Amino acid sequence: MDFVSVRVITGDVARLVGFYEKATGTTAVWATEDFAEVRTPGATLAIASTRTVPLFAPDSARPADNHSVIIEFLVDDVDRVHENLAGLLDDVVGGPTTMPWGNRSLLFRDPDGNLVNFFTPVTPAAVEKFGRRQRA
Repeated sequence: MDFVSVRVITGDVARLVGFYEKATGTTAVWATEDFAEVRTPGATLAIASTRTVPLFAPDSARPADNHSVIIEFLVDDVDRVHENLAGLLDDVVGGPTTMPWGNRSLLFRDPDGNLVNFFTPVTPAAVEKFGRRQRA
């Protein structure tokens, strides 16, 4: 089994895709006006319209209602990324902070209120865990 993506349901696909394109520096791949993917070497963030929900099961997902998931991106230098995102982030939950497990993290909310964590491993153990994977 392969973990392929996380899908975020939104009422405004273009707005949310635009935010993630700016935040990650990655151009989304659009399948339809209701579905796009922000693809990175490690995972894909799929963004879909509320109009796609009934295709799975009516009322099975609600936009802008996440209170338990954090979308995470590994970046080369979280402090530099934080500086580069000045003006884009409206809701910074926590500025760059070194966590007890060895990652330096920037926690913010996207336009739909979903929690997003950009992080950089900074301790030897954290660096070893993530190896030399390609980072945004």
